[in-house]
Amino acid sequence: MTVSKKILHAITPLKQMSPFDVNMAYDAGFDNVAIYTDVQTDQVRALVQDSIFSRSPDDGKKTGIFIAGRDMHQSLEMLDIAKAAMLPPYANSVFADPAGSFTTSAAMVAVTERALARAEKGNFKGKRVVIFGAMGIVGGAAGVICAKEGATVVLVGHRDKASVEKRAQEFKDRYGVECESADGTTEELRRSLLGDAEVVFCAARAGVRVLTLEDYKHAPKLLAIADVNAVPPLGAEGVELMDDGKIIDGTSIAGIGALAVGDIKSLCQRDLLRQMYSSPEQVYLDFTHAYTSARRLAGLK
Repeated sequence: MTVSKKILHAITPLKQMSPFDVNMAYDAGFDNVAIYTDVQTDQVRALVQDSIFSRSPDDGKKTGIFIAGRDMHQSLEMLDIAKAAMLPPYANSVFADPAGSFTTSAAMVAVTERALARAEKGNFKGKRVVIFGAMGIVGGAAGVICAKEGATVVLVGHRDKASVEKRAQEFKDRYGVECESADGTTEELRRSLLGDAEVVFCAARAGVRVLTLEDYKHAPKLLAIADVNAVPPLGAEGVELMDDGKIIDGTSIAGIGALAVGDIKSLCQRDLLRQMYSSPEQVYLDFTHAYTSARRLAGLK
């Protein structure tokens, strides 16, 4: 009896696929990973249908479509197109994780929630969450997740306020969540935002110092800071790479470092990749599903 191979078709609008994602796919148990680069949105339907019609419906359940790239909305649009291209019983599972950012954002939120729970500070419901680096995929997706969890989310613009105002409107239109937007172009403005902040996410560009120890003196309500920057200088001073709720010296703030987030992120991405071929029916996965996985992997109920 021939055992069907588990095949992943990995597509990206970029010129190359990330080796990180390829490694993750093989380590998650796929037998073969086929890579398609420079894929435009209008090409997704044809690629998907070439995949579904070339295998039996049972083998279709062992076939996945992975969507990469670097644009949150484009990746989700590709996922929607791929899902609409299925013609049951001919169908594959689809998972969007552009630049690994959906699983990173989910892990960042989950590990921070775990730190709050360990300190008996509750969860995100009713918390004021300030996000630096909100124009990126990690910060943006984290904002949507927290807003859906009942937090008041503030998207901070480091260049201007108009860009984050537009992003907040996009989130409202697409995901039905309300986010505030704020100007963070100066030190004074950033510190003013910390006054009422209870949770801060640093998701700015790698190697950029966003917050200093002096800034924390302006944050009397701050409970936790998560920083996903692993390139020196780190985004939040006093938060080390391996910190998993460790209190920042001289403060009462719990710090969550990039490698503590990265541990759950890697587990989460492998978990979702495995779901593509192990689920009894096809699955269509985005950052909301990543958050469910990350919470479970972080030990949260």
